Amino acid sequence: MIEIVVLLGVVSLTVGICAAFVLRLLPTLRLQLVALAVLAAVLPLGTVLASGLVMFHMHDDVKILALSSVAAFGSIVGALLLARWILGALGRLQGSAARVAAGDLGARAPRERVRELAELGSSFNQMASAVEELFDARRQLVAWASHDLRTPLASINAMLEALEDGLVPLDEYLPPLRDRVHTLSRLVDDLFELARIDSGVLTIDLQDARLDQVIVGCLRSFHAQARVQQVTLEARLGAALPTVRCAPDKVERVLLNLLTNALRHTPSDGAIAVCVRAEEQTVEVAVEDSGSGIGVGNERRIFDRFWRADSSRTSDGAGLGLAIAQGLIEAQGGRIWAENRPGGGTRVAFVLPVAA
Repeated sequence: MIEIVVLLGVVSLTVGICAAFVLRLLPTLRLQLVALAVLAAVLPLGTVLASGLVMFHMHDDVKILALSSVAAFGSIVGALLLARWILGALGRLQGSAARVAAGDLGARAPRERVRELAELGSSFNQMASAVEELFDARRQLVAWASHDLRTPLASINAMLEALEDGLVPLDEYLPPLRDRVHTLSRLVDDLFELARIDSGVLTIDLQDARLDQVIVGCLRSFHAQARVQQVTLEARLGAALPTVRCAPDKVERVLLNLLTNALRHTPSDGAIAVCVRAEEQTVEVAVEDSGSGIGVGNERRIFDRFWRADSSRTSDGAGLGLAIAQGLIEAQGGRIWAENRPGGGTRVAFVLPVAA
């Protein structure tokens, strides 16, 4: 009879180990754990039933106890093996997280076959990619900002050295010095505005307002510059424009950026128009110019920070105006885009929701 007891024990242990391998093939962690619980209950029960048959013939309690202990041991071994595989996958994910925390932003979690672990790894990889892109953007921001700060600072330093050496009179360099200081001030203000937009601390005071008043005020501030550049500046306002839910000061900032950009790229004897029309639930404002237009494939890139169509980066401006405009419009629940005009030139438009 000892051979029968040993045989039942070996069978129980083998079933437990084989069941662990089978449970590993289940697609979800939840199914694996449920199946493990069922196995932990069914395997000892089956062994007890088999041992009952042995007891019926043998009347030996010690052998029954030994057989039940072997069955329980088989269940424990199977559960430990399955737990080891689960913890191994979690350990690999933890290792990837540790590598990212240590500065290896290219580390990614391995692909797992179990659904929950695969989804967790995918979420981690998306997060790691976002972090890597954020750090790349920060490095680019530092590089570009350093370039745009260095240029006016070098010019200011050269003019100050010339003044100290008495090479030029003070009155001759005061206007360009003032212009360089204004350039630095605008760049710092733009960087501060972008930082507020990125951090989500930008204060937006939404109210019901009429855009025609804001547009007329912005155009008035550019009339003198447009006259010097011999550029025609006009507003085309649709009839019966509804009020818009917006922050008027932020809309004014957007228009100032768009008009500044349009004047910079519009040649003499050109034209700039601000067109406003009402739609069903929004009001569209478009700044159209007769300049050279946007290069193919650059319709979205022009909203990138520090991006310029001039690869030599010798053009005026830091390349932040459109990036700030996009952030301000989206913060008010609107949308902004750029496109080429059919007749030539650039059209930058945004929409804002109509007031309820």
